[in-house]
Amino acid sequence: MTTAPGLKLLTDRCSLAAWAWLWIIAGLACIAFAFFRVGRDLLGFLAALAPPSVWALAYGYAALTGEYARGTTVALWYLTSHVGVIMWAATVPEYSVPPLPRQARKGQAP
Repeated sequence: MTTAPGLKLLTDRCSLAAWAWLWIIAGLACIAFAFFRVGRDLLGFLAALAPPSVWALAYGYAALTGEYARGTTVALWYLTSHVGVIMWAATVPEYSVPPLPRQARKGQAP
């Protein structure tokens, strides 16, 4: 089975199917951290950055070594459309729901 051009750096270490698990696990981490309180979801954003950063690195390396001439374009695409968007999303202000007044939490009418 031939692999995608430019991914030799990755496929020399693991199969493409094994690398697919990086995407799956990162996606599951993103889903899990989406339910954390505002400001505590940093690990979710870091997990989201891992797969596209690895792919950008692999394609960039393939371009530098001459293995895949279009690797620069693909690496830039991953860096802008994936990594850049995730980093931008991490800076968007989030607002949490204010806590209930103490009386309402105890089931008492205000």
